[in-house]
Amino acid sequence: MCIHQLNLLAASSNSLPLGALLGKQHPIEARHFSSICDIMEKAMVNGDTCIIRCILVVFQVVFRFFNPQSEQNKESVRRSGLLLWQLLMAPVDQIGTEIQREVCLAISSGLNTLYQGEAELSKLLKLVLTEGERNSGLSQLRDVILTNLADQLQKNRFGSEEDDHYRLSDELLHCILKTVVRESCLIITKCQTVARDDFQKLLSTVPVVSPSLRYLMAVQNHLLSNTILIRPDDNDDSDSSLQGETMKVQELQSSILSLATKILVGCDEVLETLQQVTTALINSDIPDRETRLKGLEQVTKATMLGHLLPVLLTSLMHPNLQTLILADALMPQLVQLVLYTSQTALLLKTQAPLFTEEPPPQECVCVLDIRILDEREEPGFLTGLKIPAPWAAGKTVETVHPVRDNYKFKETVHIPGARCLYLRFDSRCSSQYDYDKVMTLTLVIYAGPNTNSRKVTEYGGNTLGYGSRSVLGTGWPKDLVKVEGDTVTFSFEMRSGREHNTPDKAMWGFSCTVRAQESSEDVSGGLPFLADLALGLSVLACSMLRILYNGPEVTREEEACHDLLCSKLLQRCQWQVEANGAISPALTPSPSPLPLTIEEDREFIYPSDVLIPPPGLMPGTYFDLPRIRLPPGVMGRLREVSGRARPQFRPSIK
Repeated sequence: MCIHQLNLLAASSNSLPLGALLGKQHPIEARHFSSICDIMEKAMVNGDTCIIRCILVVFQVVFRFFNPQSEQNKESVRRSGLLLWQLLMAPVDQIGTEIQREVCLAISSGLNTLYQGEAELSKLLKLVLTEGERNSGLSQLRDVILTNLADQLQKNRFGSEEDDHYRLSDELLHCILKTVVRESCLIITKCQTVARDDFQKLLSTVPVVSPSLRYLMAVQNHLLSNTILIRPDDNDDSDSSLQGETMKVQELQSSILSLATKILVGCDEVLETLQQVTTALINSDIPDRETRLKGLEQVTKATMLGHLLPVLLTSLMHPNLQTLILADALMPQLVQLVLYTSQTALLLKTQAPLFTEEPPPQECVCVLDIRILDEREEPGFLTGLKIPAPWAAGKTVETVHPVRDNYKFKETVHIPGARCLYLRFDSRCSSQYDYDKVMTLTLVIYAGPNTNSRKVTEYGGNTLGYGSRSVLGTGWPKDLVKVEGDTVTFSFEMRSGREHNTPDKAMWGFSCTVRAQESSEDVSGGLPFLADLALGLSVLACSMLRILYNGPEVTREEEACHDLLCSKLLQRCQWQVEANGAISPALTPSPSPLPLTIEEDREFIYPSDVLIPPPGLMPGTYFDLPRIRLPPGVMGRLREVSGRARPQFRPSIK
């Protein structure tokens, strides 16, 4: 226990005295470390589990302060690594689960010591990720390493020195994602295959996040949070700073695109399994079919569909990620996910009691027109579901409870589009109001964005008998208070100290819920998970379609050449890209020669009166002359001198 406590203190913050002291100690000498290995080797031969566990904890402490650079230290590190690996690969029934876990903790704490260099570390991680399912020791080591990496990744910002160490390569991420997909499909399949009692146990344990899924969540949150929360330095507007921020954003977007593509492909496989299990349960005749269908949605939340996809969908709606590159790359996967989620949500919805109950028989039979049936809209996954409005739950405005001395409070609630607001006060609202003393604590309500707006009413006092005037006016309202407009401001102020004999309940303050409708909706349940997921995917897909439709943003060069691009002559010209990247009119005929629209071979003579100035023109003013077509001989000579051949034109729009 003393060694365990020492290890905990060593791993804790340096703010602790013993943790700081251990951090300042000199690295352990090679001969001492070799002696520790001798003790471990002897204990393994004798099968002394007590000493083995103690030495394993000692390894966890020593690895934190060990310097493996010298040759003697390298030999000791190699020897300790072999001993730990021998214990890790031993059968569990020989060493026990506790020792196996201590071995994993020792290897994880000495990861940088035992495996120096990215190549050795990547080789170890690839081994535990690919072979973890076949060996319990490797599986436990994988979980411990990924848990530690996830914890460390959440503490580091993108681009830091340790960021590359905790964020694994794309190849290793792909292995982790395959593990997460396999775990998600397995837990969904259990809803159909396990026995009734085992299914109830499964419902009581979810949602449990596996270490692999936890690491993917950490990587996703790490990238998305840094992309969304990135802010340019307002104090540094130099070109180098702007260029650095742009490169950082581009690097983040590239990493997010790579990760998002993998996650969406994995979710596609999980949703396909979910649809198969849902269909199989619907078509089965097991007694607890309804219970399993209801629990299936709860189990689905424990998979990557519940832990990764909602966060990704919400973050991709941020302006920093609404780019043409992301939209072009992610659109195929989004469309496929919309189809899977909407179809599965519709399957589950049709099994709900609301939709499975047969309507009561009617006495009269009505003959429906075939045309009405044909025009009737096909039911979808949102048919019959009430989508809660964002303002349905209301906005709660309240003071601290109880109110402190000299307390001031002001808050404004704005619900766009509301014609009027409805205020409902808590029954515990109370304050002390003395109109003949300096003690005054009132709430004033204004119909507008500030206290200069129209005053609606004011409340104060209590019904407990404290204060010279029990309540202000008619007291705190029990019914709804209606305020015209979409904005209301609350101003609450205590202008003096509290009397010593006033209890807390008499100075409770106030709490008020603001809604845009008179009757509150029942929004406690919200939408079913899969319907909500399908709706979110549909919104994101529509947003990405809008980006694809609009295309790339208009550049400065395009804005400068807007009038030039509107020229019908240039629009009809056939263009070619030269070797240096410049675009010029095509000088060679196209494979299918197009008729010429400018007849240079025919002489053209303008009428003599065309060059006469219009009547009423003041002397010294200018007027537009018509474009004069040059004779064929002049045009041919100009082309010979300039070396430019006649451009090829498309047929006229007319």
